[in-house]
Amino acid sequence: MDMRVICAGHVNWDVTLHVDHFPKPDGEGRITDRSQSSGGSASNAAVALAGLDADPLVLGSVGRDDHGTMARRELAAAGVETLLVESDEPTAVKYLIVDENGGVAVLGNDGANEAFCASDLPAETLAEADHLHLTGQDPATAATLARDAAAADVPVSFDPGRRLPYRDYSAVLSHADLLFCNDREADHAEDSGLFDTVPTVVVKHGDCGATAYIDDRTVTNAGYPIESVDTAGAGDAFAAGYLLASAEETNPERALAVANACGALAAQSPGAQTTLDWESVWELVDSGQSPETA
Repeated sequence: MDMRVICAGHVNWDVTLHVDHFPKPDGEGRITDRSQSSGGSASNAAVALAGLDADPLVLGSVGRDDHGTMARRELAAAGVETLLVESDEPTAVKYLIVDENGGVAVLGNDGANEAFCASDLPAETLAEADHLHLTGQDPATAATLARDAAAADVPVSFDPGRRLPYRDYSAVLSHADLLFCNDREADHAEDSGLFDTVPTVVVKHGDCGATAYIDDRTVTNAGYPIESVDTAGAGDAFAAGYLLASAEETNPERALAVANACGALAAQSPGAQTTLDWESVWELVDSGQSPETA
């Protein structure tokens, strides 16, 4: 599927530490594995999209350092085109701590990952896209990108991530067609009235599936019984699957099933970036799980 998707947001360098447990204060855990790779929600979604035969472009920023160079190279190797602004700040490094159940805690610095501006994306590049997918970033940058995309009749999705309760993204959502969030973020969005501004809201429930609120309709999918290895990036893979499936499928239940399959496959793989393929996705979707509609 040759769908052109611009993914705008953070580009990080991830250091993933698998531990036997999350230690309590004054406690100690044992590191069982350590790995490094490019990361950040915009990058993660783009890599998933590339594996599913889309045509992604990442808009973001990195530092003039080895981490930035390696992130750029890894994205290129995954088939992702990049438009990365170079900053005097260092590339953001995130430390992902993963416990034995696949749960993730994150430590990091912002570094260069919000040095890009909306003006760094040429107007003609945006106008030629099939979709703009925004992830967590500076609210003013995201709002301008969303406004410009809406003016160019390019659909906009937004996955703000864990910073949603702490940043004012209302101007972004006034131009968005689709909001992705998890249960905690959904509680904040609903309490803040943000649900009322977006036509479609998709709430990710982790290993319990997902729910899509599409106009006056509610669609649910229970997800898939898998053993999580690392849930980092699973939400980004979910978003990639939903964007592609909803563009092709007239059946919203089927699109949600595809998204859950992508998230499940990502959770079975170590690291925040997962190379997906349609054969594995359809195998899981057709394995007998059935979406439910309310």
